[in-house]
Amino acid sequence: MEQQQTESASITVEKKPLRPVLIGSEDAIAEYSLFLHHLLVGLADESICTGLVCHPDCDVNAVVSPTVEVIRHPALDLPLTGHHNKKILVEKLKKFNPTVFHCLSEDQAQLTRQLSLKLGLPYVLTINSLQKRFSQLSISPRRLAKIIVPAKSIAANVAGVYPKFADRIEQVSMGTFTEEASMCFSDPNRLPSMVTVHPFYDACEFENLLGAIKHLVVDGYEFMLVMIGQGRAESQVRKLLGTYGLSQVVSIIPRLEPWRSVLAAGDIFIQPKPTNAFNPVVLEAMSVGTVVAGCKGGVDDLIIDEQTCVVFNPDDKLSIYSTLKRLFDGREFARQLARQAQEYLRTNHSVSKMVSTVLNAYSRAPDWFKSQRSS
Repeated sequence: MEQQQTESASITVEKKPLRPVLIGSEDAIAEYSLFLHHLLVGLADESICTGLVCHPDCDVNAVVSPTVEVIRHPALDLPLTGHHNKKILVEKLKKFNPTVFHCLSEDQAQLTRQLSLKLGLPYVLTINSLQKRFSQLSISPRRLAKIIVPAKSIAANVAGVYPKFADRIEQVSMGTFTEEASMCFSDPNRLPSMVTVHPFYDACEFENLLGAIKHLVVDGYEFMLVMIGQGRAESQVRKLLGTYGLSQVVSIIPRLEPWRSVLAAGDIFIQPKPTNAFNPVVLEAMSVGTVVAGCKGGVDDLIIDEQTCVVFNPDDKLSIYSTLKRLFDGREFARQLARQAQEYLRTNHSVSKMVSTVLNAYSRAPDWFKSQRSS
């Protein structure tokens, strides 16, 4: 009898294979498509079967690998079908048999919490932007295993807004593949170009930038500026171009995929305004070797003056003009700054490190959840 008990105790229960399901909104998947693609490819390389819950209209062809099972939600895009759609989603997820959920954005936090309750599973939540105390997220204290943030500034903010979850916050820097060569002023025979990406919500946000661009043109600098964005104020922005006489110098185009090929065509990338969310476009601009001119404020972890970029005051037209003029006049300085930014990314934004850290969070979540249930 004693021998049987000893043999029984020595038997280890086989751990359930890891099967994460990622949940993302259409906007989040579009904004962080490169991050998601790198993560899904990394999970596939580890032979991990992964699911992705997304809207039926979400284009994920450039994001998912063949091993990812895409689950569309809602199944019926009709009024008064919310309860039925969730029931369909739960049944699809049960067939997939997940072990952990990963909510990719704040706008899916409530749905992820509901699914984790329905299926009795832990989940991981990614927060990409600064939070406000008066509009807190729906978070389960007993099922949320980890809060993943891409920047120190967001980590500090989330710890302040959600102090009870401070010990569950982990910074996971978004990974990217950094080019060996720098694109900044690499071709002396090519007309220098600048690229900026910002939504057209308010034309006033572009007045100082376009005023600085006008000053450069008057000084005799030859270049082109590509403004990438869409929004309700696009017509007003085009009117500003006409007012400043910049219609032949500045082109407006919508968001294009993939980002890297568009950004690699520029010598200078301009971040015209601070953002309250981590900006993956700045990361990709640095990765292809474009020198960045940016501004402090908001989530500005990548904006390190004289190390990864040059910094200007977005509310001061002369500051923007002087900063851009410095890059045009000191092209070797600009190239060196672009190379320094690439080296910074190689050290701090490795894709392999990002994947391994997220994978570790997935792997530890079920054991953490069991300990919560037994306590």
